Amino acid sequence: MSPRPRNQQSQAAILAAVLQLVEDDGYERLTIEGIAARAGVGKTTIYRWWPSKDAVLLDAYLDLQERSGGTELPDTGDLRADLRLLLTRAIAGMTDPRFDAPYRALTAAMQHDPALAGEVSDRLLRPLLALTRSRLARSQARGEIRADVDLDLAVELLYGPVLHRWLLRTRPFAEDDGSRLADLVHRAVAPTS
Repeated sequence: MSPRPRNQQSQAAILAAVLQLVEDDGYERLTIEGIAARAGVGKTTIYRWWPSKDAVLLDAYLDLQERSGGTELPDTGDLRADLRLLLTRAIAGMTDPRFDAPYRALTAAMQHDPALAGEVSDRLLRPLLALTRSRLARSQARGEIRADVDLDLAVELLYGPVLHRWLLRTRPFAEDDGSRLADLVHRAVAPTS
């Protein structure tokens, strides 16, 4: 039996509540009871639509991302400039308090929940990586990236340093880090003169 259709107003209240609670109180204190109380709905309403607080959190994060414009990858024909914009936006998103707390909560929850890790990978990470790979493939076809470059590795080279610094909090991001990292990646993949 599939769940009943979601009431849009209740769903929006639940998704907003989970984001606010994670930001205010942290993931450790997040409960279905707390989400229900903040959203003004019954716990049964939440459990009818989601199996766990982590599932609600993932949907809330994806909804927030979509409402914020989603992921748009520039393709102006200037690979270096596009990489700079891409990484500057990625860093801005990772450090935006609206995204930081829920993404950290998802990252923590994924460590002990392989099913959630699979959902995050399928619904959030893989689409982003595939979109980025496709963007790089167009540049490779135009000769802006060497033919011998492994595009999957290039995608990891783009996002890996940003995720590493964000996750481990090794140091704060500087305003020009996106541009500096983009320049390094560009030098690694561009044709040699």
